[in-house]
Amino acid sequence: AYKTAENCRLAGVAITETCNKLGSKNISLLNESNLANATQYVVEGSFLANYQFLKYKKEAEKQKNALESLCITSKDADEKSVSQWQNVLEAVCISRDLINEPLSYLTAPQLSEEIKALGKKANFKVKVWDKKKILKNKMGGLIAVNLGSQIPPTFNIMEWKPKNAINEQPIVLVGKGIVYDTGGLSLKPTANAMDFMKCDMAGAAAVIGGIYAAAKNKLPIYVVGLVPATDNRPGENAYAPGDVIKMHSGLTVEVLNTDAEGRMVLADALSYAKQYEPELVIDIATLTGSAVAALGPHGMPLMGTADEAIKQQIIDSSFEVHERLVSFPLWEEYSDMMKSDIADVKNVGGRYAGTITAAAFLKNFIDYPWMHIDMAPMGWNHAASAYRLKNGSGACVRLFYDFLKNKCSESAE
Repeated sequence: AYKTAENCRLAGVAITETCNKLGSKNISLLNESNLANATQYVVEGSFLANYQFLKYKKEAEKQKNALESLCITSKDADEKSVSQWQNVLEAVCISRDLINEPLSYLTAPQLSEEIKALGKKANFKVKVWDKKKILKNKMGGLIAVNLGSQIPPTFNIMEWKPKNAINEQPIVLVGKGIVYDTGGLSLKPTANAMDFMKCDMAGAAAVIGGIYAAAKNKLPIYVVGLVPATDNRPGENAYAPGDVIKMHSGLTVEVLNTDAEGRMVLADALSYAKQYEPELVIDIATLTGSAVAALGPHGMPLMGTADEAIKQQIIDSSFEVHERLVSFPLWEEYSDMMKSDIADVKNVGGRYAGTITAAAFLKNFIDYPWMHIDMAPMGWNHAASAYRLKNGSGACVRLFYDFLKNKCSESAE
């Protein structure tokens, strides 16, 4: 079934490409297939294939795609469904825009401004902590990563809590918000490593897009989003390999590689999430090259302590939206690999199983049901593939939305 859905999306891509080639502005879709929800999938493929990021193009108007609207018959969908599809797909495009923005515009403070604007648009609450408040709350990981930058960090808290929420304890989504990653003093090579590192906040973009879609569609579910944001640079008083950092949780971390910075900021956010006594926490990050080596651009590793039924629910959603998750083990031996000689834990575990040891590091900062998604394989597209256009992917927005929507349906049964 998930392959059939994907084939429908690909048909939508073909429609968009043909319309833009022919200069067709408005078209109507009529479902003559035997698949009742084929229209939704065709619309997804068509809409996402028509995305463009033209903000910095001098002749943007001339380069705009011709296709402007898709008309759907009332036989195939009602107005509410169409509105919901529109909101989710717009959320994916918002996520893509954020990822595609360069650091020259999208600094950590500017990311917070974007979140606040989206909160007003979709009616979810936003709180932004500045550097002073981050210091006051002893988020040592986020502060350490930020030491090399002249631009201050932010910590962003989003909350969608409708009156008819099915859950008292929230589902918390935590997104890595490294707006640019040089690797710090453990500097990356520029070509094929640093040159696209504006995408290192794709996890944050997924969380922002997921909460925006849930709020716009008024899903009856209590969701919190946490985004620790900074750039990672080698300047100023940059943290160094060998440093020991005291984290928000009180644990100490021996830093052996400053390019393993994402887990440092996530650890503080995961520790902060404890105050919500959450039903479930899912963190998402472009975290390791090991994940890309393991799966290529075709899937993403999933690990965590949540029970198998919950893991299966998000895996089912991942196949539904064709952003497939693969369950990786998180055995105790991987935690042993993260033990430090001089601190409570170290931030890298050596040559082997880098994706899993990164999750084993994060496990030290949780005491609730938790899942970790390493979206490095799908956060950035080095080449276009159908509706997965080149550059910022907007991956996992539809995944989060589908998972949350199914939670609501499950409660209503």
